[in-house]
Amino acid sequence: MEETCFIRPEPEDYREWPEEDLWELFSDLALRIGPADQAAFERCGLRWSRVAKPLGSLGALERDIQKLAAISGTENVRLRKKALVVFCADNGVVEEGVTQTGQEVTAVVTANFTRGESCSCLMAGVAGADVFPVDIGVACELGPLGDRFPLIDRKIRNGCGNFTKGPAMTRREALAAVLTGMDMARALKEAGYDIVAAGEMGIGNTTASSAVTAALLSADPEKTTGRGAGLSSEGLCRKIDAVKRGLLLNGPDPGDGLGTIRKVGGFDLAGLCGLCLGGAAYRIPVVLDGFISAAAAAAARALDRHVPEYLLASHVSAEPAGERLLRFLGLEPAIRAGFCLGEGSGALTLFPLLDMALEVYSRMRTFEEIQIEEYRPL
Repeated sequence: MEETCFIRPEPEDYREWPEEDLWELFSDLALRIGPADQAAFERCGLRWSRVAKPLGSLGALERDIQKLAAISGTENVRLRKKALVVFCADNGVVEEGVTQTGQEVTAVVTANFTRGESCSCLMAGVAGADVFPVDIGVACELGPLGDRFPLIDRKIRNGCGNFTKGPAMTRREALAAVLTGMDMARALKEAGYDIVAAGEMGIGNTTASSAVTAALLSADPEKTTGRGAGLSSEGLCRKIDAVKRGLLLNGPDPGDGLGTIRKVGGFDLAGLCGLCLGGAAYRIPVVLDGFISAAAAAAARALDRHVPEYLLASHVSAEPAGERLLRFLGLEPAIRAGFCLGEGSGALTLFPLLDMALEVYSRMRTFEEIQIEEYRPL
C-alpha cells in the first residue's frame, strides 16, 4: 500500500515571545487544569461490572479505560486517532563523560524519525499511531530529512547548558519549551486525536532525568541514577558525580517543577512536562513511556496535583527510580517487560492493549443480555 503524507498539526512558535508574555500565557493555561470527571469514571466502572466476564479480569486495562472515560467526560470511550510526540534535544552535561555516544547520535535518530525508520516509527505503524518529531533543542546539524513524518522545528537552542556549570536553561527558554509541549496537546486535540504517547530522543537525557528525579523526590542521586544506555561502572560513577554536583550548584526546589526543569533538566524534558500539563488543560490522555517521561511528569505534578489524573503509565522503566517515580505520580504500569529503549516505544505498546480492552468494553454482551447472574464482589 502506498504511503501518503498529510498535513501535520503544529504547535505555536514561542521562541520570539517576550518572557513576560510567556509567563502570562503559562499562568492563564494553568487555570484550565482541574480534576478529571469522577462521575464518568464511575459510570465506566459500572459498565465493566456488567460485562459478561469475571470482575476486574482485565486488570490494569480496565482501570485505564476508566481513566480515559474520566478524561473525556463520557463512558463512551473512543480511540480513533493516536499520536506519538517525540521531543528531540541535546544535553550539555554530556561534557562530563556520562554517555557512551556523542551528541551526533541525537541528530541521526531525529532525522530517522522523519523517514519513518526509527524503532518507534516502525512500532507506531503497527499500533496505528501518527508520529510527530519535534526538534526542540538538537545540537548537531541534521542530515537529510524525510517526509514520512515531517519535522516540527521548534529548536530553542543547540542543546541546553551543562548543569554542572550553571542552570541548564534560562527561565524564558524553559517557559518556551514547556508551552511548546502544552500547545502540542492543543494542536493534536483540535486535529481530532484521542490519545498521545510521550516520546523523547536526546543523548544524556537520563542524566538530566536522574537529577530532576532526585530533586523532586528529595532522593539520593545514587538511588535515582542508572546506567542508561549501558554505561560501564566507571561511567556510572561519573554520572552520579555529575548529578550530585549539578544539584549542589543549582539547588532546585522540590516544590518548583518549572524551576527544577530549568536548572537541571533539558529541553526534551521541558517539552514532555508541557505535554503532560497540556493533556490536563485540554483533556487529552498522555501515555508515559519510561523513566524520562515519568521524570517530566513529576515536574508537571509539582506544578499541578491534578496532572496525574490525565496520565497513563505504559510500563515501568528498568532505571533505578522508575518504580519510585510511578508511585510518586500515583500510577500503576500496565506492562512489566524490562523495556528501556525510549523514543516513546513503551508507550506505543499500550495502544493495542487499550484497543483490545476497549473492544471487550464496547462490544461484549452483558450478564443480563445472556441471562446469567452477575458476578458479585466478595
